[in-house]
Amino acid sequence: MGGFCNRFQNICLALALWNEEDPILKERLFGLSGTQGNHGEDVKEYYFYLDGTPTHSYMKMLYKYPQVEYPYDGLVWESLRRTRQDPEYELLDVLRPDFEEGRYFDVFIEYAKADQEDLLCRITAINRGEVPAPIHILPHLWYRNTWSWGYGRPRPKLQKLRAGTVYTNHRHIGERWWFVTDQDGLQDPPLLFTENETNYERLFGVPNPSPYVKDGIHRAVVEGRRECVNPSLEGTKVAAHFQRILEPGESYSVWVRFSDVQHTEPFGDFEEIFQHRIQEADEFYATVHRPEMTEDERRVQRQALAGLLWTKQFYHYSVELWLQGDPGMPTPPASRWHGRNVEWMHLYNLDVLSMPDKWEYPWYGRLGPCLSLRAAGNGGPGVGQATTDPPAPGVVHAPQRPDPRLRVELQRRESPPCTPGRPTRCTGSIGSRAVSQTPIFWSASFTSCC
Repeated sequence: MGGFCNRFQNICLALALWNEEDPILKERLFGLSGTQGNHGEDVKEYYFYLDGTPTHSYMKMLYKYPQVEYPYDGLVWESLRRTRQDPEYELLDVLRPDFEEGRYFDVFIEYAKADQEDLLCRITAINRGEVPAPIHILPHLWYRNTWSWGYGRPRPKLQKLRAGTVYTNHRHIGERWWFVTDQDGLQDPPLLFTENETNYERLFGVPNPSPYVKDGIHRAVVEGRRECVNPSLEGTKVAAHFQRILEPGESYSVWVRFSDVQHTEPFGDFEEIFQHRIQEADEFYATVHRPEMTEDERRVQRQALAGLLWTKQFYHYSVELWLQGDPGMPTPPASRWHGRNVEWMHLYNLDVLSMPDKWEYPWYGRLGPCLSLRAAGNGGPGVGQATTDPPAPGVVHAPQRPDPRLRVELQRRESPPCTPGRPTRCTGSIGSRAVSQTPIFWSASFTSCC
């Protein structure tokens, strides 16, 4: 939830929460599938994209997290019972008294870039209720699984370097350091390591190749099973575990920094960077808003454009590979060769694309980009290009395989600064374009938790 990744989603940053009432960690937004919802697919959460710049130098969103148990089963079964002539069964229909009485947390997720490869994240939870309530905040870092499919790719490794610091060295992104603390300067938060591997024992009843699987962090936190995380403090997935009981109206912030620099004081300039990026965002939108717009209209436009900038997804999809299957996995059913997309053997996706809504539209079509293009155009060239830049030639719609010469040419392209006429150090990315050889970070969703 509220995640960032690099252009090729080698590595991902995101957030999980727990209120000590839910049976699972809140790792992603919950919704109904097309067959469960009486009006089709439908997300059943309350979240708001509040701010964002075209270069993703500053991004902000809000998630309203109930303090009571989330009604997963109730939403599914009641929606299945209803017909298409009935209204949708919403979260507010179940938890209206709780929301009206403030039994929820406002969780703000903010990102700011100190530089192209130096990303800061601030997570702030506020108790809106009238009684104290516990909350667990777990910022995550993990590698997308590229090593389990039979192509001989090496397994990367995250490892604890020292208190509050995780180190990694990847063949694509090089050396990286992940620093975590809280507003009080907590020096050594618990670091929970596991592998980003499917729990085959739970799903299929066969032994796991490793005792540490992707739901190990959930089991350690929610079920208290510490044996499910790696005591050697290494793996391909890690979470820092912060917890606090918040008094009514109290706020609590967790700070994260992911950088290609081994900072000696990673949080010394943390607040200063956020203030500077917020100021830049204000200056940018001052050039976007028309002079005659009211303050309320300016807020609506700014949040609408922020939604377009937040709503992006990484697509790695080859129709040919999907039909033939991966070497390390069972052969796909023959029915695939008689179904949808079978004639699109030339389609090869490897890029971040903008979507109308990354929960309800997990795949793209012609309509979505057209709608995004029309809406983003109202935000000026910066927002329009960042949101709807066409897929890279030879990467998304290649006759055979991507031509590496095209990639080099794209990496030479320049991108506009965060604020028109005011270059800054964070001008390295615009949409799916990058200046440097190493990936630039921007928002993406991890609904598939790959």
